[in-house]
Amino acid sequence: MKRKKILTISIVIVACIGLASVLWIFGFTVIPTTELERGGKTSGWLHDVGFDEVKYVDEIWESKIIPTISEDAVELSTILNEMVPDLDGFMTKEELIPIAEEYGMITIGEAHAYMVKGTGEVTNVDTETSTGIIELSLDGYTGPIKVNLYIGPRIPFDESAVRDSVGFISFGDFREQTEYGKVGIEINKRCLERIEHITENADSLQGKKISFYGSFIIRTFNLVIIEMKEIYIVPIQIDVVEG
Repeated sequence: MKRKKILTISIVIVACIGLASVLWIFGFTVIPTTELERGGKTSGWLHDVGFDEVKYVDEIWESKIIPTISEDAVELSTILNEMVPDLDGFMTKEELIPIAEEYGMITIGEAHAYMVKGTGEVTNVDTETSTGIIELSLDGYTGPIKVNLYIGPRIPFDESAVRDSVGFISFGDFREQTEYGKVGIEINKRCLERIEHITENADSLQGKKISFYGSFIIRTFNLVIIEMKEIYIVPIQIDVVEG
């Protein structure tokens, strides 16, 4: 039994030495699991395994995302005036589909995504939670749907309005759902960075008129009746209107 044990240990040692030699010859690199989880860059034979959402968004942020929303945004008041909820604040999916087809787009997941712009007076500022919002009395709209803009310091992790509304970031372009999700989160970070100069003193916005560009989304998957009491816009730009 003792000789068998020694023989087994010897075989394991030889195997480990052989494996180490192969790894040294071919230059394989061990990549920490945490590096892969956060989508970091990798090197050596795993170079194509990692996904770098920061680099991905870098390549399209200023060149495509910002220009697309800035040039193609629709007046939010035009869209909301087409949406007429019932007395309880609900609309049917059938009522919403033609509005999305006219002014926005319907994603593969049946979400209605819009790129919008507008002006209005800030009627409420809520910074009590990390997903701070400002409520807006929108110029050109007097209906019941409440208009909110995210001002951070964070945006809900599942919020994907900007990613989904621009039309050129497709789920099919990614190997995994997690990569698609990471892109949405990274885009939201960039949105908050672009409005930092406005939101650093968010409480001072109360009662002021602002203009904005951004996106919002209405989720309709597996739903027949949609609650339309309020919308939440992810802004890429907010400016205080003088005068």
